[in-house]
Amino acid sequence: MTKEIIINSSTTQTRVAITEDGNLVDFFVDYPENRRMVGDIYLGKVARVLPGIKAAFVDIGMKHDAFLHFSDIGARTQQFQDMLGEDSDVDEDDEDEANKNNSRLKNPKPTYESTGIPKLHKGEDIIIQITKEPVNNKGVRVTSSVSLPGRFCVLLPFDNKIGVSKRISDFKERKRLRHIAREILPKNFGLIIRTVAKFQTEEALKDDLSNLVKTWQGIEALVKTESPPSLIHQDLNTTSSVIRDLFTSDISKVFIDSKKLYKQIRSYVEVVQPQLADKIELFKSSNSILDSFKIEEQIKTLMGRKVSLPSGGYLIIEHTEAMVVIDVNSGRYAKSKEQELNSLKTDLEAAREICRQLKLRDIGGIIVIDFIDLEDEKNRKKIYDELRKEFRKDRAKVSVLPMSDFGLVQITRQRVRQNIMQAMKEVCPYCLGTGLLTKHSHLVYDLEEWLRKFKRISKERSLIIKCHPAVASKLKEAKFKTFFKLELKYFIWLKLVEDSNLSISEIKFFSKKTQKELTDEINNAI
Repeated sequence: MTKEIIINSSTTQTRVAITEDGNLVDFFVDYPENRRMVGDIYLGKVARVLPGIKAAFVDIGMKHDAFLHFSDIGARTQQFQDMLGEDSDVDEDDEDEANKNNSRLKNPKPTYESTGIPKLHKGEDIIIQITKEPVNNKGVRVTSSVSLPGRFCVLLPFDNKIGVSKRISDFKERKRLRHIAREILPKNFGLIIRTVAKFQTEEALKDDLSNLVKTWQGIEALVKTESPPSLIHQDLNTTSSVIRDLFTSDISKVFIDSKKLYKQIRSYVEVVQPQLADKIELFKSSNSILDSFKIEEQIKTLMGRKVSLPSGGYLIIEHTEAMVVIDVNSGRYAKSKEQELNSLKTDLEAAREICRQLKLRDIGGIIVIDFIDLEDEKNRKKIYDELRKEFRKDRAKVSVLPMSDFGLVQITRQRVRQNIMQAMKEVCPYCLGTGLLTKHSHLVYDLEEWLRKFKRISKERSLIIKCHPAVASKLKEAKFKTFFKLELKYFIWLKLVEDSNLSISEIKFFSKKTQKELTDEINNAI
């Protein structure tokens, strides 16, 4: 299998595509207004503590306060809080002395409840790290257990834990890596060995750890000089994080169409893993790199609600406020004979494609799939097993429930950032996200109802009607059927004015005499 990373850089954004035998399996977009936030560390101030929902809200200088659930308040929080004070030399065994010093601090240490969770107070300074980016009207989700990811390791300040990635299954290799970690790990730090560290030398791991420790020392120094809310550490952007996390030995080539970005990435790889540097190649062509690798057409399918299946069936993917709903349809493949067999084949194709689409579109949260009905319990089990098998390839955490009697499968997938649709699309100013427009006949009905109210309340006989050009053109086309009839019926002179700033379902009424808007005044009249 040929696995490649294709990077397209433009003046406004950078697109990263990962392909397997030419098929798109991962897609990322990096641009200024949607900067990657996961991994950023902030010095914030507790804005509210809500025990009822077991959460606190932290002001970090964003539009919405960060959400800190009590389950995300780690055991190391007190050590992080100590960094904000001046009592680093206090003997922890001497409680009386500690309490005296604690009372002199600007931000006292959090007191621990019987549950072991620090009790936060409004106005208290706290160090937090973003774990989930904002989605719609929700702010970022954060944790107080800070970690610093590197190429081969993840550094855990104030922790003594040593872990090895579960994806490294070789027992001897796990034992070797754990031994190296114990040898090179400084005091008062924990370490997690990442999957890409497999078969790496002690020197490579040591260099990576050294860089992470230097970064942490810089954060410690900055925390003592900054005032909340402030950003004290910014993680890599999307493109750099993809190279750090996903550029492994099984990648055949990395193609980049920007000379500047090519030099940056090659320089980084030559330092952390020089044996992979030759796999990075500068794409030189007048044609678009995404078109050349036939990726652009695959990206366009990510934007549509309909996804075709090989057998002729198709998926319909709908986004709602609470969840994503996927409907599986048999299409032209439906036959009267062997219905169960045909349905099973379509559902199996759909299961594989759904796993691919969820990963590509980066859809998280609750997902409900309506499969084609299957009578045989064994066939339902096959669909469930197929989903679980395909989701093992997904880096996000996924939970799948068995198919219900109604043919529904419920899934939860880890949501870290906005999905592709939210990142690349805006709400339509005409339909306001509904995907539906008011029919012409209903617009005319609303217009007439308003005029009926107006005639009953006011003695004015001249009005200006403002509406979107698309609505105005329809009303003009039927001028004699609409405006002329309304003018005769209500004895009112009507002037139509186009206004592109109005939504397509919005009509406003103005007095010709005073130029005052009358829309709401008449609507609210009894």
